[in-house]
Amino acid sequence: MSARRRGFLLLAALAIAAAMPAFAQTVAPAAGPAAGGTQNAVSIPDLSGIWAHPYLTGFEPPLSGPGPVRNKSRLPNGVANFQRLVGDYANPILKPHAAEAVKKHGEISLAGEGYPTPSNQCWPGGVPYVFWDFLLQMIQQKDKITMIYRHGDEVRHVRMNEPHAAQVTPSWYGDSVGHYDGDTLVIDTVGIKTGRPFAMLDVYGTPYTEAMHVVERYRLVDYEAAIEAHERNLKQIMYLPFNDSGLVVDPNYKGKGMQLQFTVQDEGVFTVPWSATMTYRRGLGEWPEFVCAENIQFYPGKNAAVPQANKPDF
Repeated sequence: MSARRRGFLLLAALAIAAAMPAFAQTVAPAAGPAAGGTQNAVSIPDLSGIWAHPYLTGFEPPLSGPGPVRNKSRLPNGVANFQRLVGDYANPILKPHAAEAVKKHGEISLAGEGYPTPSNQCWPGGVPYVFWDFLLQMIQQKDKITMIYRHGDEVRHVRMNEPHAAQVTPSWYGDSVGHYDGDTLVIDTVGIKTGRPFAMLDVYGTPYTEAMHVVERYRLVDYEAAIEAHERNLKQIMYLPFNDSGLVVDPNYKGKGMQLQFTVQDEGVFTVPWSATMTYRRGLGEWPEFVCAENIQFYPGKNAAVPQANKPDF
């Protein structure tokens, strides 16, 4: 991505964030080093660059313990069916009202209808919804980390070695602060906006409240570990080696992959905290340029909820 394009995306994201209405939320400081904390540069992992995760229908479940809502609808080979998003509302992590929300979304999908999500309505996904995306570009700097997802205008800004503000203003991607724990980047996010269209934390319509707290842990993993995760994913979630991003996993790259392990807590929705994983490998190709709002007729006969004006505003 050129410096000019990157600057445009970041300015656009800042402009969007500045336009958000302000609602305060009181939070506890994030765990980790206080402001001004330092770490030996040698131990900081190099997570910068473009990472690909070309899979559909949700997060990678953990090897053990409570995990995310998964798709009940399966293809004959056992892989999740992206054309039928039927979340497992019997997952014990869900409180009754949350299970009912997931069930209703699944019933719509089973009836052959699509339901609106942030992705198909061209709205910001938020955290952790956006983690499912095919691409992630990470820019590491001393005092901040910038994370750009596939659509380009989906941008996160992580302040390093700082606590959360005493009063957090909810926003699309929340207030994110980070620090390094040895060879792992830890990001703590609170204040994710709830009063917004299509508020859900996954493609199955799982709800969340203003109390949601997400902790992400990014680390590099050996090539063998990345391949092992890939082979495990092939058995449960849909793999799209060639997708609309134009970027693919570099088949000749034998270096380290990157793994995200994240934990979600929200006592208003979940019975217990739960975890999931996303395993990335180096991408090959040019960073794509997307303008999601160009196609407002996502479903036949239905318009996506793209902001638009029926008459001039001047």
